[in-house]
Amino acid sequence: MTITNEQLAGHTFLALLYEDDYFPDHVLDKGTAVLRALCERIEAERPADLTALYALTAVATEAFNDLEAEFEAAGSEIETSAREEIGEAFWTIATAYGFADADPEELIAEREW
Repeated sequence: MTITNEQLAGHTFLALLYEDDYFPDHVLDKGTAVLRALCERIEAERPADLTALYALTAVATEAFNDLEAEFEAAGSEIETSAREEIGEAFWTIATAYGFADADPEELIAEREW
């Protein structure tokens, strides 16, 4: 499925992390895929309220939890700047789909990083 939201269709997720050699591109690519899949799910399922949105972001957050081991295997980790950039990506997605009242912490409440 192609992302149809004009704000997000060509958006480069995790751009700041790609600029830092500490974060391996091949793992960031997987993180970007998680974020793009979240956009696709939001467009397909059209969550009616924050509870439904949080259910979708929980799944995406858990996918990032699973990537932590891959970051570590590549000599990296989801540390402060990465946490902030990932959290910002979730917020960007939520607001682009009309959920400006979403709680940024609740969007990534399932995080283990």
